[in-house]
This record gives sequence, C-alpha cells and structure tokens, in this order.
Amino acid sequence: MKTTRIGLAFGLLFIVGFTSLAQTETPPPQTTLFQDVRIFDGKVDKLSPPMHVLVRGNVIEKISSQPIPTDRRADTTLIAGAGRTLMPGLIDAHAHIMFATITQMTALTADIGFVNVAAARAAQDMLLRGFTSIRDLGGPVFGLKKGIDLGLVPGPRIWPSGAFISQTGGHGDFRLPNDMPARPDDFTYTERIGAAAIADDADTVRRRAREQLALGASQIKVMAGGGVASNYDPLDVTQYTGEEIRAAVEAAENWGTYVTVHAYTPRAVRQAVLAGVKCIDHGHLIDEETAGLMAEKGVWWSLQPFTDDGSSAFPDDSPNRAKQLQMYAGTDTAYALAKRFGIKTAWGTDILFRADAASRQGTQLTKMTRWYSPADVLRMATANNGQLLALSGKRSPYEGTLGVVEEGALADLLLVDGDPLANIKLLEEPDKSLVVIMKDGKVFKNTLK
Repeated sequence: MKTTRIGLAFGLLFIVGFTSLAQTETPPPQTTLFQDVRIFDGKVDKLSPPMHVLVRGNVIEKISSQPIPTDRRADTTLIAGAGRTLMPGLIDAHAHIMFATITQMTALTADIGFVNVAAARAAQDMLLRGFTSIRDLGGPVFGLKKGIDLGLVPGPRIWPSGAFISQTGGHGDFRLPNDMPARPDDFTYTERIGAAAIADDADTVRRRAREQLALGASQIKVMAGGGVASNYDPLDVTQYTGEEIRAAVEAAENWGTYVTVHAYTPRAVRQAVLAGVKCIDHGHLIDEETAGLMAEKGVWWSLQPFTDDGSSAFPDDSPNRAKQLQMYAGTDTAYALAKRFGIKTAWGTDILFRADAASRQGTQLTKMTRWYSPADVLRMATANNGQLLALSGKRSPYEGTLGVVEEGALADLLLVDGDPLANIKLLEEPDKSLVVIMKDGKVFKNTLK
C-alpha cells in the first residue's frame, strides 16, 4: 500500500507539472524596431526616404514611412537610426573559412582541433566585418557551421561544399611528391579531415559528390583546371573529362542542387559548362567565345577582384608566383567580358592562408569600383549573391530570402554610419562604420546603446 501511495503521488506530481508546462505561454519572439533609417534595399541605386523597419523573430515584418507601434508584451529593442543607412548583410560568394587565417603549412600539419579553433575566431571576425553569409567552397566546415547554427559561436551563415573534389595532380591534390604513387585505398591527410577528395574516374567522382551531399553540402565544388596555390598543375591544365564532371553534376542534380568549378582557362571552362555546371569560379583567362557560351547557358560567373596591388603569399621566384601573375593579367578582361555579355556575376574573395588579407575583406569589395559603380558593387554583394545562394534549392541550409531589405525577408541587416552608395569605403572600416550588425534577427553588435 505504501509503495502504491508513493507511486500515485509521483504520478500526480508528473501530471501537474506537465499540465503547468503545457499552460505556460510561449514567450513572444524578439522584436527590434529600427527608427528613422534610410534604406539601401540591395536592388535600387539610391537610398529611401526616412523609414521605420520592424523585425520580429528572424524576419523583416514591416517597413513603413510612418512610425510603427510595437507590441508592449514583446521584448522590443528600439534602435534610433538618426538617418543612418540600413542595408542587407554582406555575402561573400567564395570563402574558405577553415583556412582563411592560417598558413598553408599550418593547414596541412596542425592538429585539426587547432584549425577548428582558428576558424571559429575567423568566423566571429567575419561576422563583425558585416558578412552575414558565405558560400564556403572547400574545407572541413560542417562542424563549424553546426556550432554557429546552434549559437555556440558567432559567425555567418554558411553554405558548405565540404571537401573539394580533385583529380590526382589537380588543384586539390596537396600530397607530397614522395606520397606518390598512392597506396591502394589509402587516404591522404586532407582527405581524412574532409578538406579534399581525390577521385580519378567518373564512378569515384560520383561517390565523393554523394558523400559530401550526405554530410550536408549545399553545392558541390569540383577542381576543373589548374590553380595558383597547388604545386603540380600549371594554369593551362584542364582537369577531369566531361564525363567525370557530368558524374558530379548528375549526383548534385539528383539532390536538387548544382556544381561549381574552379577553372581559369577557356578550355577548362567550356568543358565544365558543356557538362552542366551552373557556376564558374574564377575564369579570369577566358575568351569572348567562352563568355558567350556562359551567357547562352545562363551560367553564373563568380569572379574575384584579383590584382597585383599588395603583398603575395608566394616568393617572387616561385612557380606559384608566376602563375599568380599570369592570372592577375586576365582580371580586367574578365570583368569587361562579364559586363559585355550580361553574365550573372557574383562577388567573392577566395582568401586563403592570409590573416592580413582576411582582415581586409571589405577592401576586396570596395576595389570592385575599378569596374563597377558603388551601387552595382553593393548589389552584387547583397541581392545578386543572395540569388546565387538560392541556387542550392532545397539543399539550402536556411529558408527565406537573403540579400534584400524587404518585408518577409530574413533579418540579416547592417546599420551604417553614413551612406555607402556615396562613400563605399565606409565598408573598409567596419569597426567604425557598422554601428549595428544583425544576423537572423539577433543583434551581434550595437554601439548605439
């Protein structure tokens, strides 16, 4: 009897406790009201008149020229814009967050735990520079992305590719010469940590692409031509066959997403486009015929403003430096072709192994005024890049519209102390010019308190 009474008592306590929890009201979503701001919406060439913008949860709920009343029950943050510029968070369409701030030797030899810690810090710094989203095109980034999404560390939204897929001797092959010939079924260090995947036939390319998709890749990255940082391949080398690239394309399309490729030359780019890729990353050495093919097929061109206006990571007498200068020589022509043929153009940095360059991420955006107007540059890094991210379809890790300030869009927002359309160099000094940084409706910086 005593045991029965104790059991009944515990049962009643459970029922009462459960009922109490069920009756507890869900707290209202965090609400932020930006008052008296001028908006660059990611699309038009001028700022709006003074407006008020209400963010509820992680969505822009209302934009009005009239004051917006707020729900008194909500936990509301009021931000007095005082005529400052509200704009979308910046998007870097070609990033390698795991390797941006460490040296290549560190990436290849350090404990992966240290690499993850360095990447977490790099992600936080990137967010505080105003970059709220990135398309990561190669690296063991899945764990960092999960940590950011769970709120364990601050950082941008990440569209991960996972390991980039490379042929033997390709741009993703960082083995030492004495590691070749490869032992059967033996994986290199970069493969073991998920940075690269070596595949030398269509079936293996397909398998490696499927592995990355299973791990959460939002798009697949294939190395289709020679590269600067790799040691085996001159820039003119075309990598993979059309059949091998099509194997990756088919695997990605079956998952509702796409393949982007690293390639510089006309031959490498044409082969990739004809194999069905949806985006070319780099392409600095292509010709008119190839640009016309890209335009005809509606392929995205993710270009980077690579110019010889700073220090290099490579010694002057190294083959890598020679390849770098060869690539730099094509940059002006590439942008001219992109504009002439009306190709959908994205902007990205492709910063690797350079902490100093990573800290100047905003400068890599503002230097785009060498080829485009400030409005075009800002459009490219917001609304246009947002459209490229959406190319992942259902494999996109985040639901909603990015890169714009409009009702219903996700609340990734920057409040700029000044007008970036009139003075785009404000983005070179984010510590001073970005007074509020919001990602997913959460304020990560606010100097107006």
